[in-house]
Amino acid sequence: MEMRINISQTEIWKKPFLCYEFSNRSCQKFVYPLETRILLYILFSVSSVVTIIGNLLVIITVIHFKQLRTPTNYLILSLAVADLLVGGVVMPPSMLRSIETCWYLGDLFCKIHSSLDVTLSTTSILNLCIISLDRYYAICHPFQYHSKMTSLATLVMIIICWSVSAALGFGMIFMELNILGVEDFYYENIKCDGGCTLALLSPPVLIFAPIMGPYELNSNKVCENCTVNARISLLSTNILSV
Repeated sequence: MEMRINISQTEIWKKPFLCYEFSNRSCQKFVYPLETRILLYILFSVSSVVTIIGNLLVIITVIHFKQLRTPTNYLILSLAVADLLVGGVVMPPSMLRSIETCWYLGDLFCKIHSSLDVTLSTTSILNLCIISLDRYYAICHPFQYHSKMTSLATLVMIIICWSVSAALGFGMIFMELNILGVEDFYYENIKCDGGCTLALLSPPVLIFAPIMGPYELNSNKVCENCTVNARISLLSTNILSV
């Protein structure tokens, strides 16, 4: 019993790794071993490069060959552009944040990155929905397909798709609709220096949470007092269990 108490007491005063050592509102940092970090950087970099090259080939193919310029392929082109931007703009900063477990690029770029993440992910989903609608008419109503799914109609749907996605992504982040009504709770208990994750706390936004899988609540905020209190609670639990 005494040994367990001594070990727990040692853990209480052990200082955790922080993103910013001189900030009392810093997020906690988890340090991966060097070999693990190198492996993760290689895997994420390869994934990003493959995503860029694959979608770039699709874009060049549809643009270069005139016989491929059909309404269906315009939708595929729109989807490829969204995925290309994900691989080139969203994935590299996300890779850095995931491996270093901290965000060092500033609050403004954090908002821009989160907005682009939501926008492009939503655009991909809406493009897939429109492609499904296109295939539905092509298979179930082949005689009406060419009159309904024209190039103009496809262009209008693509514009609406990107406009709605951009309004949702940038509007929600920069107008802070995701924390509407719980701003004090967010800034006092969740927001911390070195963190950049999308908190879905507003009741209206939580309705869309199931379709926003890539985003998670930023819950890694710590301060020295918070860490000590948490570990004292853990020590008390251990003593009671003994």
